[in-house]
Amino acid sequence: MENVIFDRIKKDISENDVVLYMKGSAAFPQCGFSSLTVQVLSQLGVTFKDINVLEDKEIWQGIKDFTDWPTIPQLYVKGEFVGGADIVREMYEAGELQQLLADKGVQAA
Repeated sequence: MENVIFDRIKKDISENDVVLYMKGSAAFPQCGFSSLTVQVLSQLGVTFKDINVLEDKEIWQGIKDFTDWPTIPQLYVKGEFVGGADIVREMYEAGELQQLLADKGVQAA
């Protein structure tokens, strides 16, 4: 079963430039950390695919196993795991997230 979940994750992160595994959706985040990450991406004008782990317990556990990272949200840019809410916030405040997006060729407003 795990390989099926990992395959779904690999497909999502390879087919979308920016993917956020989160609690809730971009339109309705259901935890403060997910909300913070959505706000950062929205502030930058980045289009991203949101995946609500609350709707699929296998994905919720699977994404944590996939990255060996214990918390949600998890942000991916061009298939690369960036981190969770605190890392995203710190990178944004330091200008590092904007640079990463530019380096990866991700369009931001």
